[in-house]
Amino acid sequence: MSEGYYNSKKTDDTCDDICGQQGTPAALSMSRLRCILRGLDFKTYIFLFVVVPVGIFGLYLHGQKISYFLRPLWESPPEPFHEIPHYYHENVSMESLCKLHGWGIRESPRRVFDAVLFSNEIDILTIRWKEMHPYVTEYVLLESNSTFTGFVKPLLFASNRDKFKFVESRLTYGVTGGRFKRKENPFIEEAYQRVALDQLLRIAGIEDDDLLIMSDVDEIPSAHTINLLRWCDDIPPILHLQLRNYLYSFEFFLDNKSWRASVHRYQTGKTRYAHYRQADVLLSDAGWHCSFCFRHISEFIFKMKAYSHYDRVRFPHYLNPDRIQDVICKGSDLFDMLPEEYTFKEIIGKLGPIPHSYSAVHLPAYLLNNAERFRYLLPGNCRRESG
Repeated sequence: MSEGYYNSKKTDDTCDDICGQQGTPAALSMSRLRCILRGLDFKTYIFLFVVVPVGIFGLYLHGQKISYFLRPLWESPPEPFHEIPHYYHENVSMESLCKLHGWGIRESPRRVFDAVLFSNEIDILTIRWKEMHPYVTEYVLLESNSTFTGFVKPLLFASNRDKFKFVESRLTYGVTGGRFKRKENPFIEEAYQRVALDQLLRIAGIEDDDLLIMSDVDEIPSAHTINLLRWCDDIPPILHLQLRNYLYSFEFFLDNKSWRASVHRYQTGKTRYAHYRQADVLLSDAGWHCSFCFRHISEFIFKMKAYSHYDRVRFPHYLNPDRIQDVICKGSDLFDMLPEEYTFKEIIGKLGPIPHSYSAVHLPAYLLNNAERFRYLLPGNCRRESG
C-alpha cells in the first residue's frame, strides 16, 4: 500500500498481531471475536450485555400488555350500537311498557327458548334458570365431553341433573362428542358445538317467530326483559342485550359493556346460533353478566384451562390457587392483562383493580332469596372454597 494512505479493513494478519497467532478455524473465529470486543467501550458493553437482554426479557414478560396498551394505534373501535332505552316498573302495565318502547302489544305472548352451551357453571345456571323460569317455554342445554381446548371434560350437568328437577318437564338436553384436537384453535371446537346446538333446537321444536335467547350461561337476561319481549309486538328481529358486567361476584362491577347476549325472533333456515355481533340494536340494562363467578378455586383453574382464551395463561404460576384467591379478593385480572379498550383514555381509566361495590340492589331474585347458599356471590365475601 502506498505510503500516506490508510486501509481501515482489518486483515487476519492484523488480528493475529493483536489477538494471537493463526490456528484452527475455531481458534481464528475466537480470535476475531476478541478483537471486536477489545474495540468496544464500557457503555457499549453495558448496552449489549445488560440493556438488550433485559429488554428482550421484558418483552417476553409484558409483550401482551404492550400490545393491548397500543391497541388504539392499530385497531379502530366497532361502530356503536343504536341503544334502545329500557323502561320497567312492576306497577306499570305491560301495554304501557310496550308503548314506551315504541312497540305494540300482542294478544298472547310468544314462546321462549333459552339455549346454552354448558361447561361447569352449576350455580350460575341455577340462578339463570330460576330468574327466567316463569317465562321460558323450553330450556335447551348442550353438553360436550370435551373442552374448547381439547381436554376431556366430565358431563357435569348430567351428574347434577337432579338439582334441576324444576325444569325437567321443559328441558331438552343433548350431549355431543368432542374432537379432542389439542393444538387446534379453540374457537373451531366452539363453533362445532354451536352448530350441534342448532340441531338440538330443532329437536326441541322451535318454530318461526318463537323467541330464542342466545347467550353464555353467565350472561343472564332479567326476567322482566324476557317478559317484555315475549309480549311486545314489532320488536326487532335480532336484539342484543346490554348487561351489567361483573367479575368474580356481584361485588366487582366492571362496566355496562357486555353486549354479546341476544334475543332472536326465530326464522327457519336463517337463524343460526352464534355469540358475536349480529345486529346494530341494543336494549339497555337488560340483565347481568357475571364472569368467572365460581364457588371453588378448582373451578377457576378448570375454566382458565378450558375456555377459548386459554392462550392468556402465559405462565404456569397463573394457575396457583393462592395467587387466584389473592386476585379475586383484590379485584385484579386473573391473566394480568390490561383492559381491552379502544382509546388510551379508557385504558388508563380502567388500570388497576376493580373498585369494590357494596350494593346488592337489582340483582337476580333467586340469588337474594337464597343469600346464605350463594353468599360467595354477594359483596363482602371474596374467600373461596378450595374444591
